[in-house]
Parts: sequence; C-alpha cells; structure tokens
Amino acid sequence: MHQASPSNASLACITGASSGIGAATARALAKQGHKLILCGRRVDRLEALAENLKSAHGTATQVLCYDVRDRKAVEEAFAGLPAAWKAVDVLVNNAGNAHGLGAVHEGSPDDWDAMIDGNVQGLLYVSRQLIPGMVERGRGHVVNISSVAGKHVYPGGAVYCASKHAVEALSEGMRLDLTQHGIKVTNIAPGLVETEFSLVRFKGDAKKADKVYTGFEALQAEDIAEAVAWSVAAPAHVTIADMTIYAAAQAAPTTVYRRDQSAPA
Repeated sequence: MHQASPSNASLACITGASSGIGAATARALAKQGHKLILCGRRVDRLEALAENLKSAHGTATQVLCYDVRDRKAVEEAFAGLPAAWKAVDVLVNNAGNAHGLGAVHEGSPDDWDAMIDGNVQGLLYVSRQLIPGMVERGRGHVVNISSVAGKHVYPGGAVYCASKHAVEALSEGMRLDLTQHGIKVTNIAPGLVETEFSLVRFKGDAKKADKVYTGFEALQAEDIAEAVAWSVAAPAHVTIADMTIYAAAQAAPTTVYRRDQSAPA
C-alpha cells in the first residue's frame, strides 16, 4: 500500500483510477486540493499516478489494489485504511467495463458476468463501504459514472446497456435515499470517450478499437474528469443530479457524423 501523509483537505476516493477517466479524474481533483484514495487492479499504474500527483500538486494519497467484483477484497481493502483516511467526502464510482459486442443469443456468459459484476455489483460493494460514514457525518458526495448506454439501448449491447441502465437507477435511488442525510448524488453519462474502453470491449484488438474513434473528434478522459470536478465543486446548495456528455459529432450512442463515412459507428 502506497501512502503519503494526509492534510486537512477534502478526501476523495476514485475507483478505476489506473487509467482513462479514473486517472484523469484523479488529476482534476488533485488540482482542487483533494487528498485521494486511488483504487484499481494495476498497482504499478496507481503508484506511478500517486507519485506524479505528489510531484505536481503535493497530493496526499493512498493506493488500494483490488477488483471491485470481489466483495471480500473490497471489504478488506477499506478495512485496512488508516483511521485518518476513513472519512471519505467524495466517492467517484468509475470502475466498469464492456466485454464483447453482439446479439444477446450469441453472447458469452463470462462477458455478461464481467459486465454485471463490475458495473453494478462492484459499484454497490464500494458504495456500501463508504456511504454509511457519509450518513453518520451528515455530508458527502457520490458521483457515479454511467454511460449514454444507460439511457439508450443499441444493437449488440444489450447486457452492457442493461448494466448501465442499472447505474442510472442506482444513482436515482441513492439520491432518494441520501439527500435527507446531506449527501449529494451525481450521475454522469459520457458518450464515446477515447480511452482503453474499446480495446477491452474488443479483447485487445487494437484495429477494431481504433476504428471506433476514427473520423471525428472523440471525447477525452479529461473532458469527463472536468465534469466530475465541476460537479464536486458546486456550491453547497447545488446538486448536479444528471449530466449527459456527447462529443460534438455524436448525436446518439450509435449515431456519429464522421468525416470518413466508411468508418463504422
């Protein structure tokens, strides 16, 4: 476990912080002066990010290495935090995945398990560890990273879309449960963001992954991270409840106006 001495700054926990939106969010919140708990499966990347944030911003960090799908691992990771690091003010539920793209009758049950366990149960496992403390303290902010797939289903994405629809429902349900306790809940639904997302979906096929972002200017991880930071920095009387973010060339999950129209949506 990597750690640095905490200060009196707000404490934020980010899942899936080893790359993409999670790593960009860590950088954005570090600029705001937050202490950070960086969570993910790739400890080398997390520790490199922690060192970078310390050098750039003097950010105090803890690194927790676990898989959100493993409830016991999640529980043990947070139980092992030093007392000074347990009062989390901001939770960014970013960890998630997409595996495969195809008709539901041809889908892989292993892919389904990975998506449902990571996108839904993983979010719940981490939330269950941190939200009770927020309730006890009467303050906090939960930011769930959903997807435009949680608002519109597209062919070949039934299970992934279902998992992100669940995130949308959980965000709304959390808001109903937690507002009375002084806790804000923000749901952010990105469109096409150029990260490792498609590389994972296509199981390492870089050629297929690259085509997803061909012919238009895709969103970048930093675009979503800035939306997270803006939501977290909103005045105390303001809750950014729900935000949908598309690239300028994207009108719907599978409707993208590309310069090269031969490229697939």
